[in-house]
Amino acid sequence: MRFPEDFVWGAATASYQIEGAAFEDGRGESIWDRFSKTPGKVLNGDTGDVACNHYHLFKEDVALIKELGVDSYRFSLAWPRILPEGKGSVNQKGLDFYKRLIHELLEQGVSPAVTLYHWDLPQVLEDLGGWLNRDTAKYFADYAQVAFRELGDVIDSWITLNEPWCSAFLGYGNGEHAPGKKDFPSHFRAAHHLLLGHGLVVEGYRQLNLGADIGITLNLAPQYPASPDPRDIAAARKADGFQNRWYLDPIFKGRYPSDLEEFMAYVSPAIQPGDLELISQPNDFLGINFYSRGLVAADANGEPQRQKPERSVTAMGWEVYPEALYDLLLRVHQDYGPLPLYITENGAAYEDVVEQGRIKDHKRQAYLEEHIAQCARAIDSGIPLQGYYVWSLLDNFEWAFGYDRRFGIIYVDFDTQERILKDSALWYQSFLRS
Repeated sequence: MRFPEDFVWGAATASYQIEGAAFEDGRGESIWDRFSKTPGKVLNGDTGDVACNHYHLFKEDVALIKELGVDSYRFSLAWPRILPEGKGSVNQKGLDFYKRLIHELLEQGVSPAVTLYHWDLPQVLEDLGGWLNRDTAKYFADYAQVAFRELGDVIDSWITLNEPWCSAFLGYGNGEHAPGKKDFPSHFRAAHHLLLGHGLVVEGYRQLNLGADIGITLNLAPQYPASPDPRDIAAARKADGFQNRWYLDPIFKGRYPSDLEEFMAYVSPAIQPGDLELISQPNDFLGINFYSRGLVAADANGEPQRQKPERSVTAMGWEVYPEALYDLLLRVHQDYGPLPLYITENGAAYEDVVEQGRIKDHKRQAYLEEHIAQCARAIDSGIPLQGYYVWSLLDNFEWAFGYDRRFGIIYVDFDTQERILKDSALWYQSFLRS
């Protein structure tokens, strides 16, 4: 596998999943604080109150990042840690934590890549309607301005939103994630407001003339028809529209997919003049989070129906299909490029066992090797892929699965907070050195 010398190698995390310190130093309540404490919402009743205690152990974690040998560390800011009320007064102690973290990264020669929003909306804004409220997009832009002014001189890369599909559909469509609303039609309004927030943030950032790149991260998954039957092909096309094009098209083409008339009826009332122009401003890059593919057949009504995987699956039940990553990169490049691309998340959850201080996670290691090979293949094909971030640096709070799913290449004992480099981490370290 050959990669350019300036290719960026990294590892990624998210604030609510690792920080802990949920009630310290003026941090406000997030929708995940409220959701995780609602009975039946999170497996085993787990919460992110402590998580990996990264808020207090960040120096040790940065030392591990340095030991891995990555170029860049992607992490997210907690909006309620910086603006406890979602707007208005800035919590200086919250900002100071991120300044200390960034200083430590820079001291160790690691480039900070910052995500502004990784799902932890301040609860006070959810009480006002959350992402169903158009004003939240403006509050998001205001919060971003605080981050840009305070941290913009030392950040190398900004990501506005992480996976708006998850925030919208899982949060407002089927209720699996915070804030737990279940109203399929309204989630399209939430999605539009998220994208509008992205556009407002990019517009505000350009006015500051800062040197770092700015873009957005989408969770994209190719949707393959289960057979050559035209009904299955049409169903896969609709699934692709729902999962991928509903976000790619407005960002890069300034319009929603015209073939999804039913969905357009849901979102049209939320669209105001000038919205799509804001949403489709040029991005410096696109971040792609990739884990698996979709295999789709048509049901009796012609609607998409997910099929059973054809190959092995991870602990999440997600099929291991590395070739889909190449297909995805090629498709995005051809349909929406040319544009610099980054894999901002890629990894796998498996059940880990500690044996005499060692975790032999060979399936995870193989998963990473196979997907990194597809990245090399993409570069050889002329696709402008410029970086790869493993998900995740640490085992962490895995949203509705609590601590039952482990994605980390570094094992975390959540009782003692001990960290152990898994065999996958040792492989990644060796790979980067070579």
